[in-house]
Amino acid sequence: MTSAYEAARARRSWSRVTDEAPSHDELVRIVSAAGRVADHSSLRPWRLIELRGDDRMRLGRALNKAEGKRGISTKPGRAPLLIAVVASYSKKSKVPRWEQEAVASGVAHMLSLLLDEAGWGVFWRTGSATRSKPIAKAHKLGKREELLGWLYVGGKPLDRDSGRRKTIDAEAFISRMP
Repeated sequence: MTSAYEAARARRSWSRVTDEAPSHDELVRIVSAAGRVADHSSLRPWRLIELRGDDRMRLGRALNKAEGKRGISTKPGRAPLLIAVVASYSKKSKVPRWEQEAVASGVAHMLSLLLDEAGWGVFWRTGSATRSKPIAKAHKLGKREELLGWLYVGGKPLDRDSGRRKTIDAEAFISRMP
């Protein structure tokens, strides 16, 4: 098993994946670890929706409707598994809404890192449709919920290498208190 540092350094987005996907049981195991992100008051203000098979076609219809088009968008068919990441805000808590959304985003990022480490290709897709009424309706989102996007998950193609990501100049992003 690689270290968290090595996994983070090796992670990349896979915009093209194969038709293989983790099983539901494997996904449950990985989500149990991803859900351990920092979470003020342990609210767990998130949930995930697993989309496979025909669920992706239904999403394709909703995407086209959100964009004022007819028919079915082919975008959801680009991966065998889509994981919708939903921020579920608690109204009863003193924890601000932005912190709750940060937790849901943290779960999504951790999930993508863990899926990548497990050998799966992952790409986090967003866009203006994520906050549209047709998409909210398709995912049956509640009044205090917002979609943060979808993790597209599939096998890593053998004919593509992991790609080279530019390393960041960490010094350029770190400063002292002014």
